[in-house]
Amino acid sequence: MTKEFNITGTCIPDMHYMVDTSDKLDKIIELIDRGKYFTINRPRQFGKTTTMYLLSKKLEKMDDYLVIRLSFEGIGDIIFENENKFSREFIEIIANKLKTKNQNLSKYLTGQIEKINNLNDVSNVITEFIIKTGRKIVLMIDEVDKSSNNQLFLSFLGVLRNKYLLRNEGEDHTFHSVILAGVHDVKTLKLKYRPDGEQKPFDISTSSMQRYAQDRYNSSWNIAVDFKVDMSFNPAEIATMLEDYSNDKKIIMDIPEISKRIHHYTSGYPFLVSRICKEIDEKIATDGKDNSWTIADVDDAVKTIILEVNTNFESLVKHVEENLTLKEYVENIILGNKSYSYNALNLTINIGVNHGIFSNENQKIAISNKIYEEVLTNYITSKLEHKEEIINNIVQSSYIKPNRRLDIEKVLSKFQEVIKEKYSKSDLLKSSEFLEKDLRLLFLVFLKPIINGIGFSFKEVETSEEKRLDIIVIFRDEKFVVELKLWRSEEYHKQGITRLKDYMRREGVQKGFMLIMDKRRNKEFAIYEEDGLTMVWI
Repeated sequence: MTKEFNITGTCIPDMHYMVDTSDKLDKIIELIDRGKYFTINRPRQFGKTTTMYLLSKKLEKMDDYLVIRLSFEGIGDIIFENENKFSREFIEIIANKLKTKNQNLSKYLTGQIEKINNLNDVSNVITEFIIKTGRKIVLMIDEVDKSSNNQLFLSFLGVLRNKYLLRNEGEDHTFHSVILAGVHDVKTLKLKYRPDGEQKPFDISTSSMQRYAQDRYNSSWNIAVDFKVDMSFNPAEIATMLEDYSNDKKIIMDIPEISKRIHHYTSGYPFLVSRICKEIDEKIATDGKDNSWTIADVDDAVKTIILEVNTNFESLVKHVEENLTLKEYVENIILGNKSYSYNALNLTINIGVNHGIFSNENQKIAISNKIYEEVLTNYITSKLEHKEEIINNIVQSSYIKPNRRLDIEKVLSKFQEVIKEKYSKSDLLKSSEFLEKDLRLLFLVFLKPIINGIGFSFKEVETSEEKRLDIIVIFRDEKFVVELKLWRSEEYHKQGITRLKDYMRREGVQKGFMLIMDKRRNKEFAIYEEDGLTMVWI
């Protein structure tokens, strides 16, 4: 069977090129061996289902374990209508799962169903079932946040919690380990819904949401240990998939460098890693390209991917639009207007992390990867395009040199001209708020149609006292750095030049530019060279 890169559903080793996650699985098995209960809560398409599948296969090779792997996806809402319905059908689902593994145990559970009327009866059946098997039973439940009646499911978890505590005291028998998987931590399941049941944008800072959120601190699942296994792929892990692919298809590539480049854009988000690889593989197959991968191929793949519409990106934008406070955080981070300290107890940050939007970088909140950052930037700027005249009459070809290179000097000069003509006579340009937010957004809006389809950009934000926003522009195979900064003082300016040149050296960029936002009344709209950099004053 011909293998391929998979971006939908469970990854199967015989069918798909996959990262070697043996180390991750071994760390999870250590938790299981110790009889721990835990939740694998990660964003959509982060490899949760694949991990559960591979974990079950590995455990099934061990004689002392019996794995029961369930999923709440696709079972419908009827099971959650009432306690009696849920109790009976839960045991029936387990019985059906055991048909191919142990028919005697399956028949035993089927025979108990008519005796079950409530969760207490479920508890008794579980006790008798565990005694009857004489093995360590591992219960895995995937897509736990698909349940339509969270309170009923949380009540069931309360039963498991009580049995776990009694087991540890030697007074009951229950599952050796229970693993739940979903986007949300079980402690925050209720946070998916508004208290009034409405499905529309809300601000979680409101008193009603804060009262509603108190349930997370009184969870039925507080017996669960923290799941600290890193589910993202590091460059060395990405390399294992590329090695398999390269050997299979006789593809030539610098695997360590390609792996680092893919990680640079994705931060190891499994879906995005596979999506880049799939894009390059399909380009080789359809474009008659030589059987080799280069860094430029990775850049080209990212350029294509950030412009596509897929369910992952749609979900990303949906979650931002549904939460007004989260949206404010995202815009401020992307535009470099404000920084936020990482605090897992902050509900906005918690939601952002759950959905893969935020990550913790040195105890500061950041957009989790460069692809998401560019997708969200494009989304934010696209809404402004229809309102601002700043992009009117922009013709992409006007900014491309005869050698097909981007005339970045002309781009910045024209932007300066537009700002001078449109805003210099307005009090807005003297406003600190305008300089730190609106002007940065306007530049991104101005830049987008010029590089769209041929190049792309990504941002490095430094929300220090100097208020910097570094934009890396990749146009074909050439890179530029444009640093947007608010003028503070001559001392900060000199320090900024040093930092920018250091950053350019790290990125291997030859040309650097400073777009300086100056609110002094005696400023000039000037462009000149200073210390090897081009200064553009606005």
